[in-house]
This record gives sequence, structure tokens and C-alpha cells, in this order.
Amino acid sequence: MAHLGSRRGRALALPVGLALTASLGFLPSGAASAAELSDAPAATVATNGPKLSYVVNVAGGRWTAASVKKAIAAAGGEVVISYDQIGVIVVHSQNPEFAKTIRKARGVVSAGSTRTAPLSVQTDNSVGGGSQALTEAEAKAAAARATDEQDALEPLQWDLPAIKADKAHQRTLGSKRVTVGVIDTGVDDTHPDLAPNFDAKASANCVSGKPDTTAGSWRPNPGESDHGTHVAGTIAAAKNGIGITGVAPGVKVSGIKVSTPDGFFYTEAVVCGFVWAAEHGVDITNNSYYTDPWMFACKNDEDQKALIEAVTRATRYAERKGTVNVAAAGNSKFDLAADEILDNSSPNDTTPGDRVIDPKECLDYPAMLPGVVTVSATGAKNLKSSYSNYGLGVIDIAAPGGDRTQYQAPEAPANNGLILSTTVNGGYNYKAGTSMASPHAAGVLALIKSTHPYASPAALKALLYAQADKLACTNPYDIEGDGKIDAVCEGGKNKNGFYGAGLIDALDAVRR
Repeated sequence: MAHLGSRRGRALALPVGLALTASLGFLPSGAASAAELSDAPAATVATNGPKLSYVVNVAGGRWTAASVKKAIAAAGGEVVISYDQIGVIVVHSQNPEFAKTIRKARGVVSAGSTRTAPLSVQTDNSVGGGSQALTEAEAKAAAARATDEQDALEPLQWDLPAIKADKAHQRTLGSKRVTVGVIDTGVDDTHPDLAPNFDAKASANCVSGKPDTTAGSWRPNPGESDHGTHVAGTIAAAKNGIGITGVAPGVKVSGIKVSTPDGFFYTEAVVCGFVWAAEHGVDITNNSYYTDPWMFACKNDEDQKALIEAVTRATRYAERKGTVNVAAAGNSKFDLAADEILDNSSPNDTTPGDRVIDPKECLDYPAMLPGVVTVSATGAKNLKSSYSNYGLGVIDIAAPGGDRTQYQAPEAPANNGLILSTTVNGGYNYKAGTSMASPHAAGVLALIKSTHPYASPAALKALLYAQADKLACTNPYDIEGDGKIDAVCEGGKNKNGFYGAGLIDALDAVRR
């Protein structure tokens, strides 16, 4: 069956080709052409630097934004779009001193470059490996085993009974009034398992920082990652007798494309994605990435502080509008509650270097932002996946993300420890990562929203945590079986660093 390899892993590439959270790239050709020029002519300032993208966070309302826009023009900046509802302005500039200059303007709270590499036209759209193909023999064997109640490939989906989704589907498939927005690499809505549930009105391309609603703009282009399409299938692949079944196969799913051709998720695109979701009826967003180019953005750095502020404003705005935001915890085996972490992958769009960060001050965002549901990954044996980040007080809940089959083998008829879902061109493949865990949680939230249509985001999250199946700490944790402890779980059965409140429960989501 047709499949496309996922973009290369953020920090950890497992030998079996596990698909990891988010990746690298630049803005595509034409992004800047959508810009709205500032209404004041630029003063004589340096324009010989690399063309960079910035976010400028302002205080006050629209009047403050208007005055800041004039200051932006005077500093040699060009406004791409202004999100006045959250006080975030996206700017392009070739003035090397732009950020330093605009921070002095009245009404500016913070400002920073969203990247360390210049805006660039990309000619190489290749992506790294990270998927395992579903063979024709496996597909035929699964179809032969499928019951009348199952889709053809459902026998291979060990993740559905792991969270009792198969039993939940006997009660309800979810409501078509609920929409989950996949903020990711794009969604191929022509896939036969996704087309019945796709919400085009809630879909857009946000890569430039400004939404593009051209039909199909939300799809991955040829050669781009199928990551978002895989995520979408886990959430809402239709129960239609073919292919796989989603966790919530009766709800709607939308594609909000925020990654560049090479897989970079830059701040301006992420801000656009959350604001778009908030204003287009999206009930839940899934975010299986971290915001580039910093795996951890630090509040004591003027640029990085501004990036955190911009995305925080966007996620809070979405939640005020009724949206629950769900995010993957990451695939670096990090204890996110540790006193310090060695980050040797940032900035990932130029030359990364070693730096020791304090995760209380330097955040993997959006996952570590207040209010966002942070999801760790489990394998087929309900143990923390070998690659999954963890941390007491950081992880909110756990969900199936898959693991190496030799670490956590599923029960027959499933034979692969990774997660099977949709890929581009009508195909199916296996991936693993917290990227795959997060959409399982988003799907369960969609079922809860279907059952409790008037529940607030806070109530939906409370129900998600209360209905989870409690998992005690797994200690000693030697997932590789070599006699060495691979991680230490802290906390009790009701709340711990590996599993948070526990493993998501789709059945309780529809019966309580």
C-alpha cells in the first residue's frame, strides 16, 4: 500500500523508524507575498540583514496595536498580519536591529525572531524515514479476521481495545457537531477514511502566519510529511467498512497546516493555527510537535521569551473560545520535571549547540504551557514507551503511542507494536511517538464533548482525567531489558510522572 515516510525525528530516531514529534524547514515560496504592508513608510534603517520573521506582542487593545504598527514600519518591518484579538503582530524585516529597536516602542511587551535562519525558498522537499509500511499480506489477513462490526484493518489496531474504544463504539461513534482540529503538517482529506468526516470550513494553511483558505491548501504537498494525515486517522477515521477506525469515528476533523515543506513549526504559524481554530468552531486541537527552532524556549532570552508569550496568548484565547488544546509530550526520554536537561538540538534551523536548561524556565511548547493537556505515550503492554518524555506534575495523561515490538508486543491478531493509521494517497502505515499518543487523547475528548455538548474546556479536561484508568508507577523501569534503569517514575497511583492521571478510557467517556 502507498505510504510516505514521516519527517525526521526531533531528537530521537528509533531503529524501527518510529515517527517522532515535529521537525525542520523554512517558509515556502510566496509566504511573504501575502503580507499586508504597514501603513507608514519605513524610515532610513539598515535593510542589509537576513530576512527574518518576528512576533511582536503588544499591550492594550487595537489603538495600541495601531501605534505599534507605525513603529514597526519606522524600524524597517513589514506587517504580515496583526492578531489584534490577542495582541500579536507577525512581522518580516531585514533590519538586523529590528527586535532590539521595536522592544523600545511604547506598547510593546516583548518581541523576538521566530527563527535563526532567514526566510528562504525551498527546493528540497524530501523527508526522512519514520514509518513502516502495511504489507498487502497483512492487510488481507486482517480483513479475513475482521468481524461484521469491525473495519477491515481494525484487527491490527491493538490501541483501540487498549483504551476500550471498541466497546465505546457500540454505544456511540461521536457527534458530527464536534470538530477536532489537527494542527500539523497538513491532512489529506481525499483519503477514503477521512473524506466522510472532513470539515473543510474549519481547515486552512497557516504556514506563513496568515491563514490561506484556498481549497486543498491544508493538504501536504507531494514529498511533504504524512504526519498530520496519520494523526487525523487516529482521531476520526470513519467507521465505513474499510481501512481503520478512529477513536471517535463519528466526529469531524479539520486540517490546519502549520509546518513548512521540511517540517518546521514556527511560532507565527502556530499562533495562526490556534487563533484559526478558536474562531472556526474547533472543539479540540491536537498538537503533535514542538515549536521550532528551540526544543525548549527560555524566558530569560529576549527572543525566546517573546515566542512563548505569543503562543501562550493564542492557546489561552482558544480555550476562552471553548477549545481544549492537547499536545504531545515529546520523544527524547527527558524527565521534564528534572532540575536540568541537556538540550543539544537547538536551534535546529541553523547550528545547534549544547546548553543545559531548567525546564521550569525553558519550556517545550505548546506541551508545557498552562491549560494544555500534555500526553505521554504507552505501548501495547501499557508501559511507558521507551522514547516518551515524562515528569511528575508535567504529564497530565497517558495514551497509546506505540513502541518497538520487541519491547512491547501486542496480542494477536495485531503483530506490530506501532500505531496503524492513514497515510497520503489512500494508504495506511505504522508510526510511533507521543505524536501518536496525543490524538488518542484528543479522540477521547471528542467523545466526551459528544456526550456532554455544553461542557466547558475545564469540565472536559476534568472528565478526561477523572475517567482515566489509574496506572501505578512502573519501577524499576528497564524497558530495554539490559539490567540498566532507563527512567524513574515518581508519584502515586492517582498521579505520577509516567502516566499522569492514568490511561485514557474511551468507554467511560461515553457512559458517564
